[in-house]
Amino acid sequence: MTITRRSFLSASAAFAASPILRATAAPLPREADIVVIGAGAAGIAAARRVMAANRKVVVVEAASQIGGRCITDSTTFDAAFDRGARWMHNPDTNPMIRLARSVGLDVSPAPVGQKMRIGRRNARAGETEEFLAALVRANRAIDEASRGKLDTSCASVLPKDLGDWAGTAEFLLGANFAGKDLKELSAIDKARAQDRNSAIACKQGLGTLITKLGEQTPVALSTPASRILWSNRDVSVETPAGKIVARAAVITVSTNVLTAGAIKFAPDIPKRTLDAASKLSLGSYDHIVLQLPGNPLGLLRDDILIEQSNSTRTALLFANIGGSSLCSIDVGGSFGRDLSEQGEQAMAAFAREWLTKLFGSEATAGIKKVSATRWNASPFVMGAMSASAPGGQLSRKILTEPIGCMYLAGEATHDTLWGTVDGAWESGERAAEAALRRIGALRDEPAEMPTQSTKRRQRR
Repeated sequence: MTITRRSFLSASAAFAASPILRATAAPLPREADIVVIGAGAAGIAAARRVMAANRKVVVVEAASQIGGRCITDSTTFDAAFDRGARWMHNPDTNPMIRLARSVGLDVSPAPVGQKMRIGRRNARAGETEEFLAALVRANRAIDEASRGKLDTSCASVLPKDLGDWAGTAEFLLGANFAGKDLKELSAIDKARAQDRNSAIACKQGLGTLITKLGEQTPVALSTPASRILWSNRDVSVETPAGKIVARAAVITVSTNVLTAGAIKFAPDIPKRTLDAASKLSLGSYDHIVLQLPGNPLGLLRDDILIEQSNSTRTALLFANIGGSSLCSIDVGGSFGRDLSEQGEQAMAAFAREWLTKLFGSEATAGIKKVSATRWNASPFVMGAMSASAPGGQLSRKILTEPIGCMYLAGEATHDTLWGTVDGAWESGERAAEAALRRIGALRDEPAEMPTQSTKRRQRR
């Protein structure tokens, strides 16, 4: 039986052209009004906002491409797929959707075909209703717990009588939603997450979109920031290509990169900030992508399928991506983390085993090629999306506090859209506004910007 997206996933000024600054193409600028660390969604959003205020900005990016956790792979297979984030949300308020159309990319509501598998068969209508009822009860219990005086883990408040649906509910609400098991996830953080049911797809890929939006921003690729000297007056960013002095900085690295000490700070950034980042560590979420010619699974274009499972050792299937022969087996949480540590060969073996269990060996016999992401092993990211530990939800607000003339951005700093590219983009604009205000580029204190979050509150 097909399940609706709402019920199933309730658990997801033109600028003057400036070249991308590659180490071999142009020298790194030595001065800027604002320097941005990281060319993911938050960094590109911040840079565009600074440029719109007619101030000089330079972005330094450790990786060899723009995108951060939004990377579209168009070379591994004969069809493109997103190695990281693949959806946008909130079509009525998300500025990225308008921007995507303005640069000639195609955006549309994500397909809603979703199925439940029980062993080798699809779930019957009554079984699907049982699962949806269990999911509603689990969500309600988490919401009720979030209103208590003390934050607790989502796992500790789950109903004890979810029966055969317990493992599936835990996977959807935890590993699949936040990259962490429910025992590691704050009930308040989960309950405060903004509705992500209205998923929007970019036909060309989210990585393509971020790259396109960053084309006119001055980005130095393969240029990691190694040390940042900061005060209340200015900031100096040291890189292998030289040093950049700026009046303010927007830092968009992930919480795991920040706490790992990959970038040195002088003086050290406050312990309060590091403690907050440690409570918002990145979960694990990866795609194991298979090329399956001939549609041996018998699924429709962009079908999503989950199974009735007695544990979180399970996955989500995203089939026939964009009408291609590519199918993604998505794994997350502690199981996904352990699997990723074993390497791509082990991930491919699990994908074959899982599909064989659900569809038979004949369905997997025709697998032509496999590619798996391993975001935890990516040195410039070190994970998937941030998720608050129990008691750590207030840490998101702490990360928005200025550190001298430095401002943090990224999905982890968004109170309700954490874990999304939407939240990352909005946070980059927010941090850039604060940096511009500090250097006097925005002289009047404006009213609250109509962000996705505030617009949602105003409609209530």
